[in-house]
Amino acid sequence: MTTRLPSRTAVAFLSATLLLAAPVATAQALPAPTPAPSASATTTLELPRPTGPYTVGAEILHLTDHERTDPWVPEAGDRELMVSVHYPARAAGGSTAAPYMSDEEARLMLAARGLDGIVPASVVSSTSTHARTDAPAARGRFPLVLLSPGFGTPRATLTSLAEDLASRGYVVASVDHAYESTGTAFPGGRVLTCTACDVAEAAPDDEAEREVLRTVSTGRAADLSFVLDRLTGARPAWKNSRMIDRRRVAVAGHSIGGSAAASAMLADPRFDAGVNMDGTFFEPVPRSGIGNRPFLMLGTDAGHHPGSLDGSWDKGWHHLDGWKRWLTVKDSGHFTFTDFPELSEQLGLPVDPEAPLSADRSTRITRGYVAAFLDQHLRDRPQPLLNGPTPGNPEVVFQQP
Repeated sequence: MTTRLPSRTAVAFLSATLLLAAPVATAQALPAPTPAPSASATTTLELPRPTGPYTVGAEILHLTDHERTDPWVPEAGDRELMVSVHYPARAAGGSTAAPYMSDEEARLMLAARGLDGIVPASVVSSTSTHARTDAPAARGRFPLVLLSPGFGTPRATLTSLAEDLASRGYVVASVDHAYESTGTAFPGGRVLTCTACDVAEAAPDDEAEREVLRTVSTGRAADLSFVLDRLTGARPAWKNSRMIDRRRVAVAGHSIGGSAAASAMLADPRFDAGVNMDGTFFEPVPRSGIGNRPFLMLGTDAGHHPGSLDGSWDKGWHHLDGWKRWLTVKDSGHFTFTDFPELSEQLGLPVDPEAPLSADRSTRITRGYVAAFLDQHLRDRPQPLLNGPTPGNPEVVFQQP
């Protein structure tokens, strides 16, 4: 199998961050992590509070694309997706906290890393969020952002970013792509596991494996376009779809979800801007670019992110034809841009010497730069933060390849 994360970074960081339970498309098969101290069933985890002025609402959608057969399990029939929508809500109303994930989703995520006997699934599934499931939508029209998680990683792991963007006035749809996560709960008690991960693992050589991952990227692009259809089309699947401004839409993702963001922009001109958070471009950015649209590349230290190993970020950068930034974060790891640093730090797990960036700085940087990019390109609000290094963010390096 291809080594797609530098082993000295990947193994250490994965070992130190409890929940990196998923087989990810940017790493080879890794040895089991060093066991961490057992967490009590009474341990309480909490995501960081959103920073924007809006209360946050949340709703879960089950969407089925009747025009496509599932690519990983054709006998399952039509392609299915689970989508968490976070949105700006009115301050009054909403009494039920949105769940982080189900017990079974948490158990499978932990079991994939051999951690199910170390941390109770209930500790992870009951992580406190800051969204309300029955919150009335705020008045007005808001830009839409679609989020795609890493390969084998549940959509829940991008909840902190989704909640923060919603609090700043964005509708955010986080997508679980069927058979591409350690566990995705569907209505009726079904939980689908990562068949696509098994296909990638069984690939006979590097070229075949890469082709599987390219299929993941392009397949997710189709998923994301379908979700956009169902949120903004003539017969929307979401009761609050009227609050979406369909003229302002972005797509972003972590790891292979970042590759899918670029693939979605290549396939669908309705996506106005894109963000790749530390993901190899498994579908290469063509020489013709992506339609002169803005794109943010936010990753780990130069030379440590997955795309540096095969040159996909260098090639992608040179082929991007619109406004662009390539930012790297000192002392970060592949999962810096997800919820994992916050959760692992609260559990008291040891800091990885290869990725010592604190959870607080991980969260602030990810939220701050993604929001600045979206504000500038979906709201036409110039953001000095994107013009160059700032004293308040010494970890962020502006790359000029």
